[in-house]
Amino acid sequence: MTLNQTVADVTRRIEERSKERRALYEQRMHDQYKRGVHRSELSCGNLAHGVASCGSQDKNQLKLMNSANLGIISAYNDMLSAHQPLETFPATIKDAARQMGSTAQFAGGVPAMCDGVTQGQPGMELSLFSRDVIAMATAVGLSHNMFDGALYLGVCDKIVPGLFIAAARFGHLPATFVPAGPMPSGLPNKEKARVRQLFAEGKATREDLLEAESQSYHSPGTCTFYGTANSNQLMMEMMGLHLPGTSFVNPGTEMREALTQFATQQTIRNTEPGGDYRPFYKQIDARAIVNAIVGLLASGGSTNHTLHLVAMAAAAGLTLTWDDFTDLSAVTPSLMHVYPNGQADINHFQAAGGMSFLFRELIKAGLIHSDIPTAFGTDMTAYTKEPFLEDGELIWREGPEQSLDEDVLRPVSNPFSPTGGLTVLDGNLGRGVIKISAVKPEHRLVEAPVRIFEDQDDLKGAFEAGELDRDVIAVVRFQGPQANGMPELHKLTPYLGVLQDRGYKVALVTDGRMSGASGKVPAAIHMTPEALDGGPLGKLRDGDVVRLDADNGSLEVKLDAQTWGERKQRVGDLDHYHVGLGRELFAGFRQLAMRGEEGCSVLGGFEADDLERQGAQIHNEDA
Repeated sequence: MTLNQTVADVTRRIEERSKERRALYEQRMHDQYKRGVHRSELSCGNLAHGVASCGSQDKNQLKLMNSANLGIISAYNDMLSAHQPLETFPATIKDAARQMGSTAQFAGGVPAMCDGVTQGQPGMELSLFSRDVIAMATAVGLSHNMFDGALYLGVCDKIVPGLFIAAARFGHLPATFVPAGPMPSGLPNKEKARVRQLFAEGKATREDLLEAESQSYHSPGTCTFYGTANSNQLMMEMMGLHLPGTSFVNPGTEMREALTQFATQQTIRNTEPGGDYRPFYKQIDARAIVNAIVGLLASGGSTNHTLHLVAMAAAAGLTLTWDDFTDLSAVTPSLMHVYPNGQADINHFQAAGGMSFLFRELIKAGLIHSDIPTAFGTDMTAYTKEPFLEDGELIWREGPEQSLDEDVLRPVSNPFSPTGGLTVLDGNLGRGVIKISAVKPEHRLVEAPVRIFEDQDDLKGAFEAGELDRDVIAVVRFQGPQANGMPELHKLTPYLGVLQDRGYKVALVTDGRMSGASGKVPAAIHMTPEALDGGPLGKLRDGDVVRLDADNGSLEVKLDAQTWGERKQRVGDLDHYHVGLGRELFAGFRQLAMRGEEGCSVLGGFEADDLERQGAQIHNEDA
């Protein structure tokens, strides 16, 4: 099919603005490849250390230098349901590699924290920064230069973006991302949300709440709502870093085991010793990033990726802006309704047709690039197929051509809405993003006096005191990456939802995050610059009237320009955010954090920074 003109234009725009940066990135990856991508470059002493712990079969194979050795990077831990299934993956991978006459070694583990556990707690202030810690930890594991390719085992919010950033910086290696899959369905999401709101109103006990939550999150596997974790999986498949149809297969099944084995063996085929060298840097380019954005928009995915994808693209030498998201959203139809956008969960999506149907529709409509190379060894047209076991052998067949449940998954010809439901807000309060796929049209325009909060816990107190029983825009500021690490603020959702249900016009404006579980209340998030960085939120006062217009992409305080320009900036009291539960260890990260539209990275702009320094040096020499 002919590529949609806007998709083509945005792709070309990214390529053009990234031209020098991307060229430098590709040159560096090629230079690393020429220096040697595997253990043959190591001295005898280096290699002896690298194989000392191996069994005799693997040790002899590693010494021969004529076969592939894969590095395994895993986010396994047994506390978190999404990552617990990864415990058995290394043994499966090693056995699969041996069947190919190759080897695999566990190169390193990376931290995996759960925002569901830390929600509303001090630990949440480390959450966003954990992405860059994961990237660095991955780099440490792969820095031994023992590997011809890498398998990245991770699932949740910051883990996959962190692994991706590292994979990009080790872009000379072929890469495959290996998911664990979602847990089976539990308590319906609508019922869970109902109990949460009842608890917020004091009409349900803590025991009632715990029982509802436990029935929702009840077994190994990823949470089944469509938040950042499941958005991660969809995007990896949209970029061809997964096998076709692997994202949402439940853990502990024969199919999941077979997919992990095949991913290992396919990665070996993608290495230079395997005969079909497919390094990450030749696979992931502007086209792949655009595919990820379109998939995110079509599915109603997590707003966290307006931060993560910017940082991920930067690691691959590409400059992405929020305007790219907005322009693609305008032409990308909404094809999925999975909670919080609907009442179904990700298992229902899989049963309705899943990724194969989604790919078929997006390719047919010309909304994604189908010609990019993939870890599967094909282009993207193979991703309209889904895996099956036939007499114990893994095969792929064409997926369904019609949705099996149009309450969950629809064709482009009959979308839930004609646009992707995510947009950028601009105005005299700065720039931010809003996800409106779960917000009813009648709630997308709110004009009301603001109530200012500088700690999310204070909003609960105001709610319980009845101070918010009115039309109100709650502003929660000093929640950006430089202030306190940009925590998610889902603790506020039940209170604001109750106010909306009472008939009030309600919205949230914050320089913090809300992520993929952003619900029915309009939330302007990631406001940039943040209040600590001189952002306009710091000038707001209680009672100022703000107009949030999601459909038209505007966010304005209703004051004349002179009055607003003369308004003094508030200085936040942040000391209580910076000590306890390890937060003092991240002081340097808070100082280094880039702005929201730059991805909040503490790792810098990579090639962009180098080009800027080169330009400054040339300017100084000319002067």
